[in-house]
Amino acid sequence: MLTFFGLGSVTGSWLGGKLTDKIGHYRTMALSLILSSVLFVLLQFPSTFWSICIGIYLVMSAADIFRPAVFVAISAYSKPENRTRSVTLIRLAINLGFSAGPVAGGFIIATAGYNGLFWIDGLTCLAAGILLLRLLHPKRAKEEHDDIIVQAKTAMSDKLYLLFIVAMMIFGFIFIQYFSTMPLIYANHHNLDELEIGLLLGLNGLTIFLLEMPLIKFMENKRFTAISYVILGTLLSGLSFLVINLTDWVGVLVVGMLLVTIGEMIGFPFSNSFALNRSDGKKRGSYMALYSIAFSVSHIFGHNSGMQLIDNFGFKFTWYTMLALALVACTLLFILKSLLKKESV
Repeated sequence: MLTFFGLGSVTGSWLGGKLTDKIGHYRTMALSLILSSVLFVLLQFPSTFWSICIGIYLVMSAADIFRPAVFVAISAYSKPENRTRSVTLIRLAINLGFSAGPVAGGFIIATAGYNGLFWIDGLTCLAAGILLLRLLHPKRAKEEHDDIIVQAKTAMSDKLYLLFIVAMMIFGFIFIQYFSTMPLIYANHHNLDELEIGLLLGLNGLTIFLLEMPLIKFMENKRFTAISYVILGTLLSGLSFLVINLTDWVGVLVVGMLLVTIGEMIGFPFSNSFALNRSDGKKRGSYMALYSIAFSVSHIFGHNSGMQLIDNFGFKFTWYTMLALALVACTLLFILKSLLKKESV
């Protein structure tokens, strides 16, 4: 089912990029939210394994049409110098939703049952679509001229950007382990209960909520490139797996979570900012679609591969593998940084 989640995400991101370049980010976002509202309500009716998989695929395909469009909207509604902080603000909204969602979901299930959850999911998507249509003014956005869009290059023709996307796929692959395979070591090796695991995962969202905006503001004022910060974020994420292997002390789990969270806070906003800036004067939809797809591909392969590695080789080998992958991603980003310097000469 998680694989179908990832496949739907890839499909939606690709469609979102195509639609954004054809009809604009405003209409694409509205279409995604309204279509998602209908599909969320319908998702309660499938009852067999394969029908549920297909339902999840369709919901994710519709929902993730939104992702490339919202990234393009950032570049349309904010000044270039504010893009990284704009991305951070979007991430803050997402993390607030992720924090409140499980609590609200549990309350809805307890009071209105599982069917109520699907109806409220659908209605909230519809409400978001109506708010977007009523409150977001497309005329205030700085759109590309049609002749520029028609003649512009797509992301697939940008070799340096493709190298960046490969590095982001690897980054995404190791990052998602903290929300699929890492809880296994919390429960099976350190004997944490559900509440303790929930608090540990909640530390990620709380840290991001409190520190990401001021951290990004501080780092933006330094004389480092976006790629340099992405390298730092990737390296910190890789080191979080190393510290888990160094000791059986339960407190190291908090250290690991803080390292990967800081890596996420640095890596994601600056990688997103690099993608947006790289798309200037080009087909932005295709660039942001490819950026979204990089992390969707991680969902397709990351969860399953991590589980298989643990099952066959154990936790320590798996965490060292994630560290090695992080170093591979850092190497690719160092190569990219060098090539970008040559390009700008």
